[in-house]
Amino acid sequence: MSTTPHEDAILVVGTGYKTIADGLHILYGQGQTFCAQTDAGLVIIDSGPGGSVTQSMIDSARAISDAPVHAVCYSHGHIGYNTGVGQWLADAAARGHPAPRVIAHANVLRRYARYRETHELQQRMAEVQFKREPGFFETRIPLHDPDETFEDRLVIGDGDRRVELFWAPSETDDAIAVWCPAQRVLYGGPSLLDSIPNVGTPFRTLRDPVRWADTLDAMAALRPLIAVREFGGMIEGEANVQQVLGHTARALRWLRAEVVSLMNRGLTEREVLEVMTYPPELFDVEWMKPTYGDPSYIVRDIYRSENGWWDRNPTTLHPSSPSAIQKAIEAAIADKGHVIDCAQRHAAEGDLQLALHVIDLLAGLHADSDEARQARALKARWLRERARQTRSYVSKNLYHAGADVLEGKAGNRLGIG
Repeated sequence: MSTTPHEDAILVVGTGYKTIADGLHILYGQGQTFCAQTDAGLVIIDSGPGGSVTQSMIDSARAISDAPVHAVCYSHGHIGYNTGVGQWLADAAARGHPAPRVIAHANVLRRYARYRETHELQQRMAEVQFKREPGFFETRIPLHDPDETFEDRLVIGDGDRRVELFWAPSETDDAIAVWCPAQRVLYGGPSLLDSIPNVGTPFRTLRDPVRWADTLDAMAALRPLIAVREFGGMIEGEANVQQVLGHTARALRWLRAEVVSLMNRGLTEREVLEVMTYPPELFDVEWMKPTYGDPSYIVRDIYRSENGWWDRNPTTLHPSSPSAIQKAIEAAIADKGHVIDCAQRHAAEGDLQLALHVIDLLAGLHADSDEARQARALKARWLRERARQTRSYVSKNLYHAGADVLEGKAGNRLGIG
């Protein structure tokens, strides 16, 4: 098995395949694609991001079996995971096989309609989140609509070779998982990662942590012997699977209850974040590590789910224009050098976050003064230092993207200042 990464796609884990049980395999590509040998033919969960990555996945499938591909199924509707559908269809045609069924949850159609409407926005957000140069996704996010959809459950094949697709709302409302009852193998798709559940990502729409917990509980009720993650190592052994799924569900429910309790006491979003503590017995375990998302992201999504956009500061209800605000702040700060000195003192004391809050008084100005230029340079440097301090992949990339904008290395994709 090869694990050579590809640079022409995002979140690609390598090449080759791994057999995990009789007739069940992982194809390495953008994440871990699931391949099942059923009596109807091969069932592939996710076609990959296209190009050389998808071709490698097709080659791996053909090393496993010459049987026709009966179905290509979407694990969820996020961009990139099924860009390569056309290549699988073309391969089937070249082999004289019937065209595979292209299957997804019914909610994928609504998601794709939204993605088409917001194409430029989706492209820009993906570039920033995955640290790619401007224009990288312009030709890399084609959407191939499924031919078939289902709502709750769909069975493919019969007997010991059958697989059961079922709705598994989690990271998305169109996510599915796969249950192979004969082998007691579960493929979790985007609901099952090797990090804390990806709730509350800064660029995306709301995600419901309790619904995700419900999905994990439903998966645990199947009593799998093996659970295959979309990213990360498999979970092997019934007791281990129960522990990871149940523990993650409990942590998500705890977050919901704790944030709601603090909101009921009248705390604002920032106040909730200030007082939140994360019990180590729930969050200091390997499968809850904040390597992609972060527990504070989840807190923010829970808060947003029960509140409007207002930050509780009456000044922000009907604000002046950004340019007018910037000019007024610039005129109001008589000693701009003192602001820089204060920010630098906080940074020297090791509190980069507080330094960023202070330097924002000047760094957000469009002014071409020496102080404003110095503030922007300091902020960019401190953002890169903050990126080194955080474990979250998303946070790292957003810090770097902000620094790039301030240093003039990229267009203003974040809308800064």
